[in-house]
Amino acid sequence: MSTKNVLPHHLKQLLEKGEDQFQSGISVDCVIFGFHEQQLKILLLKVDTVHKWALPGGFIKKTEHIEEAAYRVLQERTGVKDIFLQQFHVFGAPDRADASIHQKRYQSFGIKIPKNNWLIQRFITVGFYALVDFNEVKIQPSEQEAQWQWMDIEYLNGLMMDHAAIVQKALETLRTQLAYLPIGKNLLPKKFTMPELQKLYETILNEKLDRRNFQRKLLSFDILNRLTETKKGGAHKAAYLYSFNEKKYQKALKDGLYGSW
Repeated sequence: MSTKNVLPHHLKQLLEKGEDQFQSGISVDCVIFGFHEQQLKILLLKVDTVHKWALPGGFIKKTEHIEEAAYRVLQERTGVKDIFLQQFHVFGAPDRADASIHQKRYQSFGIKIPKNNWLIQRFITVGFYALVDFNEVKIQPSEQEAQWQWMDIEYLNGLMMDHAAIVQKALETLRTQLAYLPIGKNLLPKKFTMPELQKLYETILNEKLDRRNFQRKLLSFDILNRLTETKKGGAHKAAYLYSFNEKKYQKALKDGLYGSW
């Protein structure tokens, strides 16, 4: 007998017993930023029955903190453990949740969701953004997800529900926080050049920065170690490599930096 139209166990459990395990009416959505080939990218997924791109997200277990739920979602999806994670906004428009997403998924198995089921009620979502090393991510698709893709921040379209607004708010928050928090450790390789770090800042801010002022300012924060190595293979004079000083970087995350770009 074919099992093509047999409801998967995890979807059956979600429909029938999910409200016992998860907090109804609230979820987390994560904007995962990566930096690759001088482009700021975010990680998106496409669900088979929806045919639209979406942010990775999930429900919150009744036994876990909201931040724990966000970490769980990110680790399950990316395989990355050392994640810079920041809560940035709550999205609660009355019409933001689209019940048809779940309805279409279950209809594909010939099942109609009862009107009072928790899956199709109003949901608010807590937005988190994460900074990850593009090359460290090992995408972990779940059973119901058909496709994952890194997309340039400048070329996003066709996102599900209010996910475009969530991405925009995350980007605005990241730009604002550049003025008082160190950024880069989780987006760049362990060793990088000053031009590579400047390009990261320029890409996030979407503006050109003066090379000398940028270098002077970054060095004044005292969070970088200049290495004796240089980057090989460039067409110009080999640039020195830098790394972040872990102890000082963590202190700057806690105490903050000062100044704007």
